[in-house]
Amino acid sequence: MRSREYGQFCGLARAAEVLGQRWTLLILRDLLVGPRRFSDLVTGLPGIPTNLLSTRLRELEGDGLVTRELQAGQPRSVVYRATPRARQLAPALDELGRWGAATMRKPRDGEVVTDASLVAALRAAANPGGIPSTIRKVVYVVRSGTAIAHVTVRNASITVEPGECPDPDLVLVAGPNFRDLLAGELEPDAAVDAGAVALHGDDKLLAEFVAVFRVPYADPATNGDRAGPTTPGDHLAEG
Repeated sequence: MRSREYGQFCGLARAAEVLGQRWTLLILRDLLVGPRRFSDLVTGLPGIPTNLLSTRLRELEGDGLVTRELQAGQPRSVVYRATPRARQLAPALDELGRWGAATMRKPRDGEVVTDASLVAALRAAANPGGIPSTIRKVVYVVRSGTAIAHVTVRNASITVEPGECPDPDLVLVAGPNFRDLLAGELEPDAAVDAGAVALHGDDKLLAEFVAVFRVPYADPATNGDRAGPTTPGDHLAEG
């Protein structure tokens, strides 16, 4: 029996064999946001040893979750992409991200937010049931440290992508207590006053944003979510 195998004819065991290695889920998180060169993955995964990244990418290729493409141009470079089979994992990764975020209030020492982790967090938090019926299209930019993502809410769909976009309706700059806003612990007006978020643009749209993006804290009495959407992620448009 190989080191990754559990010796059980079980779907969960097979999934654990593929996904249970250190850094694998975060590599997939980044590739589900978009194609990446090796150097992009190193930058977006602070602390990963380059030899380990090479190993994980080879494993994911062998498992049919990642492909390599040689990009034309000077200099030529290899680009890694998530395969359709890897994209089937997106709803499960959203659920895992939401589950993990339920006990997160502030970053631990040394923890950073990357473009991909911000996109993943917003995708996990997205709840189409919170979209007001009056909204036809609203574009947000969210900044957390150096990480930037933009969100398009259009009718009943939500698209989250990395980076800036032109002419957003509202820019949100996350402060130290931004997580409290997403958890519903701070009302929008109180969040601005408390420095949890700074706004640029139509500040009336903050209330709509927090209605759409919500990740409650875990309830210590039940060890579960207090409230929130039951099917996050399945409504998201492909980026």
